[in-house]
Amino acid sequence: MSISFLDNGLRIRFSGKSDIGRVRDHNEDDILLPSEIPIAAVSDGMGGHACGEVASHLAVETVDKYYSSTVSEAPPNWPFRMPQLMIERDRMTAAIKLANTRIHETGVSDPSKKGMGCTLDAIYFSQGRCYIGHVGDSRVYRIRGNQITQLTEDHSLLNDYRRMREMSGDDIDNFGYKNVVVRALGLSEHMYVDIYVDEYHRGDIYVLCSDGLSGMLSDPHILGTCTRFESLDTATNTLVSQANEAGGVDNISAVLVRIEQG
Repeated sequence: MSISFLDNGLRIRFSGKSDIGRVRDHNEDDILLPSEIPIAAVSDGMGGHACGEVASHLAVETVDKYYSSTVSEAPPNWPFRMPQLMIERDRMTAAIKLANTRIHETGVSDPSKKGMGCTLDAIYFSQGRCYIGHVGDSRVYRIRGNQITQLTEDHSLLNDYRRMREMSGDDIDNFGYKNVVVRALGLSEHMYVDIYVDEYHRGDIYVLCSDGLSGMLSDPHILGTCTRFESLDTATNTLVSQANEAGGVDNISAVLVRIEQG
């Protein structure tokens, strides 16, 4: 069931679902849906049974708790007051870096969880803007009008190769290391977080998803499904069902956020 918040005179509605898919025997994805503040996240775990799901849960739990404990804090006034945009960018970076520290320390201290990690996409809405934190190959899209735009850049070996050389459609389809992630939470003590800031408008839809969805459905397909239904829950459930119908070779997670009239 969707949940909504008022911000800047508009209503921000959230819906999400995570599914095991048709091939895997357990779900290493985790999602965060808001309860008290407008923040959501999708995380895709890696590291094998009993590890990937630990990492992804730690990621979304840490971000949730960090925001819950800091979002009401007044910004410092000395020696000068920081702009709200800088404050929120720093808040998102700090939340995800804290998650990285927790996952990395858990993996180091527990041999059974050595090498565990996860991707993470988190989004927070405040005063007419959304702040996106991104690590890995899960994605955030924005749908505006009849156009879908991928706001994040995949931290994957495939994407690195595509930047370095011309690759045809067949080259991409036959690339043998599509699932290799070159940046993730938990793999090292220090990690860089990509931060994106976007001014939202009424009618916009933001899609956070693991590669179990984006790898099964084309961008135009995601666009068509998200804009077809009045119910955001129906759109979310349909996306997950379509990814399963397309093969469901991985865990599938999606969080949809729609900007509505207040």
